[in-house]
Amino acid sequence: MMNRDRYDLPLTTTSDRAAALYRDGIDRILAAWHGADAALDAAIVEDPDFALAHVARARVHQINMEGAAARAEAATARQLAATASRREQQHVEIVASVVESRARQALQAAEQHLAEFPRDALILAQLLGAFGLYAFSGRPDHDAARLSICERYAADYGQDWWFLTYLGWSRTEAGNVVTGRDITERAYWMKPANASAAHALSHALFEQGDAAESRAFLSGWLPAHDRVSFLQGHLAWHLALTALEDGDTDGAFEIYERHIRPQGRPYPPINVLTDTASLLWRLSLAGRTGLESHWHEVAAYGEKFFPKAGAHFADVHHALVTAATDSGTLEARLVEMEARLAEGKLAPGASAIGLCRGIHAFASGDNESAVRILEPLLPELVRIGGSHAQRELWEDTFIVACLRAGRGEKATKLIAERLHRRPSRRDEAWARETRQIGAEGRQK
Repeated sequence: MMNRDRYDLPLTTTSDRAAALYRDGIDRILAAWHGADAALDAAIVEDPDFALAHVARARVHQINMEGAAARAEAATARQLAATASRREQQHVEIVASVVESRARQALQAAEQHLAEFPRDALILAQLLGAFGLYAFSGRPDHDAARLSICERYAADYGQDWWFLTYLGWSRTEAGNVVTGRDITERAYWMKPANASAAHALSHALFEQGDAAESRAFLSGWLPAHDRVSFLQGHLAWHLALTALEDGDTDGAFEIYERHIRPQGRPYPPINVLTDTASLLWRLSLAGRTGLESHWHEVAAYGEKFFPKAGAHFADVHHALVTAATDSGTLEARLVEMEARLAEGKLAPGASAIGLCRGIHAFASGDNESAVRILEPLLPELVRIGGSHAQRELWEDTFIVACLRAGRGEKATKLIAERLHRRPSRRDEAWARETRQIGAEGRQK
């Protein structure tokens, strides 16, 4: 009998042990759990000719920014796939395209592949999430695209814990938070040892403005699953956001120091860079001072893993670091981003460059210029990808720039829209400040 994956798709390996290890490795990738590398390495030892194990291992290397190893494994997988099934050949080519940063080709090929093989879960996974092919495509409708493809194949997955995790998260990000949370909670209780579900639930609680429940949930989940998930640092970032919502900058900073700062973190570098830079920036917006040594630590980390423009989500966070450290390196990064734009390789377009310039104007104290630059870019903000929670940093910066420039009226509509979506103590405080600025203006 032919070996199969957990979704009942045939696997070209005669080794039952290799197939079992492969299934375990894929589940660990889908659950954002450590150990996928070891499981896939062991599968390859059991069957060195197992193409899918090699390409999945390539993907894990890529997630960890081990570029040379990722490309080498992808090349091996391509060679071995010649004797595999057509489904596996297409699977290998799609994941290899992701590894080789050929995102457009990978996205198009994945959509075509899933029309024939909808239960090829690792391929569907490439499209989903805050850092998936849809999110980083630069298209403004990526939330809707992600939800659409999940709904298209919902009947094919039924009550699968991984699929429900991402169906729920996709509905949450597309604006249907009540249903999204319900689906996510169902997925979570099917498999609590699933960091992807814990993450999706954290987003639902954030979008509902339920900081207290989010804090309670994460304060229990994180220590119960210490050092087992590669989303552990990012989930600590979510916990820090709940502290900031309550005005507890000391608590948020303690979480940063204990669980998020880059030193020795076994998490994907793009998570480490974006989580550290964005939390330090939010702490600064909240009035925390004395962060210089931490900013320089993040700058050193960024230079190690992202020395040149390429991953645009890292690039816009790199701008936070250069602004905070006044390192003078932004212009060089912007020249590289302009070159990528000219080559058609900067997915969000010129808006990503504008966001970087707006951040630097704000950091230099030129609040009027920050308002002028950032205001027309807010509708384009969705194009950088990530999640609503991550992108709010630029909205927050715009709001604070407006307040500091005495232009509270410009922030009023944005704050009102955010409060309409969910309750927020921070936004309510900012709303009061805009009204005070308006009242003072009328008295003059």
